[in-house]
Amino acid sequence: MSAPLLEVDRLRVEFPGRHGTLRALDGISFDIAAGEILGVVGESGAGKSLTGSAIIGLLDPPGRIAGGQIRFEGRRIDNLPHEQMRRIRGRSIGAIFQDPLTSLNPLYTIGRQLIETIQTHLPLSAADARRRAVSLLEETGIQAAEQRLDQYPHQFSGGMRQRVVIALALAAEPKLIVADEPTTALDVSIQAQIILLLKRLCREHGAAVMLVTHDMGVIAETCDRVVVMYAGRIAEIGPVEQVIHRPAHPYTVGLMGSIPVMGESRERLLQIDGSMPRLNAIPSGCAYHPRCPQAFARCSIERPELLDAGTTQAACWLHAPDGAAR
Repeated sequence: MSAPLLEVDRLRVEFPGRHGTLRALDGISFDIAAGEILGVVGESGAGKSLTGSAIIGLLDPPGRIAGGQIRFEGRRIDNLPHEQMRRIRGRSIGAIFQDPLTSLNPLYTIGRQLIETIQTHLPLSAADARRRAVSLLEETGIQAAEQRLDQYPHQFSGGMRQRVVIALALAAEPKLIVADEPTTALDVSIQAQIILLLKRLCREHGAAVMLVTHDMGVIAETCDRVVVMYAGRIAEIGPVEQVIHRPAHPYTVGLMGSIPVMGESRERLLQIDGSMPRLNAIPSGCAYHPRCPQAFARCSIERPELLDAGTTQAACWLHAPDGAAR
């Protein structure tokens, strides 16, 4: 088998402050193969977006990578100087953010932003770059692309702006795209269009995608594998079909149980009691144990690493191979 395109190995991200250091990501490990779509899901505060930011080198200060490694095409990138990382981020790793307006400059036309991005990373003349910009807009489903190239971001709807951002992310033909909640601000019908667009473009361009979302429906429709995160750690990782239909971690079971099922009548949806712990109050042992209906003594003392749980891996003592689950 070929080596993974992206490898994240025991990644640790910390935020130093006056009252101590907060550990926001603690020992995150996963990989993404070329052409694969990997979903990252969990509640707000789980560390999903932070993982994406660390990979593309856009951690907000004073956040820092305090341990572990990130390798892209076998090369370590977490310790690169800012300028080298900026070139990789534009050329080899594309990014799509939740709010398109954070990626688009309201003072410049869509065309200028696309053409500048293309010429920064590809050896094309202005005329060739403009032709590529038009082609990208057409590819992402924007009608009359030649005319719309000279319009400003405010002249596009939310869904159209997100298509422009996808075009920007694809401008230099990157091998990996980090998409952080790309459909959250859009209505359901536009969400479906954007998801189909992402899948098609990745298939045609051969790009891998790390898709950060809180929506298990989006994960089910889009991804090959899924990482379930909780309190800065990975709770479960495995093929989408297995994680959705046969979840191995009690947290994943709770997430899946809280999703309404079409055609099923319920007075109340299932819910996970309690809330995600604050960074300065993460419990010892398994961080999920105060909310877990299946917790036992070992869970509050020892932190479980990812353990084999059939076709997935789960950080849960229920799957301890030594028979000491209880």
